[in-house]
Amino acid sequence: MPEEKIRLGGMALANGVLVHGPTAWACAIRTADGELKVASAPKGFRASEVGQPFLRGAARLAEVMVLLPQVRRALPEARLPFERPRVLATMLGSAVAARAVKASRLRPLAQELLAGALSLAPAALAVRGSDVAAYHGAEHISIGSYEHGEKRAKEHERCGSHMLGPLLVTSALGNALASRAPASLRPAARAVAGVGAIAASVEVFSWMVQNERNPLARALAFPGHELQHRFVTAEPSTEQLEVANVALEECLRLESPGNGDDRATEEASPT
Repeated sequence: MPEEKIRLGGMALANGVLVHGPTAWACAIRTADGELKVASAPKGFRASEVGQPFLRGAARLAEVMVLLPQVRRALPEARLPFERPRVLATMLGSAVAARAVKASRLRPLAQELLAGALSLAPAALAVRGSDVAAYHGAEHISIGSYEHGEKRAKEHERCGSHMLGPLLVTSALGNALASRAPASLRPAARAVAGVGAIAASVEVFSWMVQNERNPLARALAFPGHELQHRFVTAEPSTEQLEVANVALEECLRLESPGNGDDRATEEASPT
């Protein structure tokens, strides 16, 4: 009987890879002087324990918000991708462009779709060709190879970029409806629309993963796949792939039965 694989997720950093499972996380980085460091611990909040539809999306977002500070405390040298000046500058530029679109004479739904695309494109361009893109490719190769039992490519079928299509559609619809609310209630309506868009996108994404050959699923995945293939992943170096594999192995160690009391944050240099 084939071994049951643990469902893993991940995140590329500017100098490493974060891998997380249902109950634990592990992060490996390469410091500026070439040292490889790894830290790991159980999760403080577990989104995998939230099974209700439309609550799962908010739970996953909350899990990330709790997890990233935990990673930074354990590995102060870890550099999160959005902390880079280039990314911050392009995000600011995209925000200005999106505001200009919303002040245009386009129809509300068209405004929201175009503004959503503008808000993502500059950051994707900033990541292209960077260490973040290479570590993103390393994350996909490492996790994909574990899941499929064979060497995989730098693209992964469950990459969060595949949520781009569903998120653009649900965000545009939600914000278009929120714009019709009374002016005093509009900020709250937009906040509710944002959370609802994430929740709906998670449910659509889950359906896409289970029905990947469905024409609609392929159409929704297309924007994210192109983004993943052309901009936000790159072929990693041997050293970058080593970092991803160390994070993967440490996460799997913590997720394996019998390690409950042994889970602790730690640093180590592999042989």
